[in-house]
Amino acid sequence: MQKISSVAELKDAIQLLEVEQKVKGDLLKEQLFITFESLKPANIIKSTLDDIASSPYLLDNILGTAAGLFTGFISKKIFIGASGNKIRKLIGHILQFGITNFVALHPGKIKTLGWSLIQLIIRKKRMHSVKP
Repeated sequence: MQKISSVAELKDAIQLLEVEQKVKGDLLKEQLFITFESLKPANIIKSTLDDIASSPYLLDNILGTAAGLFTGFISKKIFIGASGNKIRKLIGHILQFGITNFVALHPGKIKTLGWSLIQLIIRKKRMHSVKP
C-alpha cells in the first residue's frame, strides 16, 4: 500500500476500504446462508438421496447383491432338499452364505464366466449340427 500524504487521499483510502469491507461482508453472509441451508436435515437427506440416485454403479450393485442372494438361497435349497438332518442344514447355511458373498462381490467375473459358457455351448451345438 502506498503512503498517504493528504487528507483527501486518506478519505479515498477509507472509502475504498469501506467498500471492500462491505463486499466481503456480503459474500460472508451469502456463504453463511448457503451453509445454513445445506445443514438442514431435510437438505442433508435430499442431497444424500441425490448422490445415491446419481451413482452410476447403483443398479449394478443392486443386481449383483440380488443375484448373490438368489443364488445362495437356491444353492442352499438344492443342497438341503427335504432333508431334516441338522448337519446338512448347517452346511447348507454356510454354503448359502459363501455363495451369496462370492456372487455379490464378483458379479463381473460371474457374468464373464456365464457368457463364456453360453458361447461354448453355442459353438458345440453348431459343430454338432454341421457334422452329420
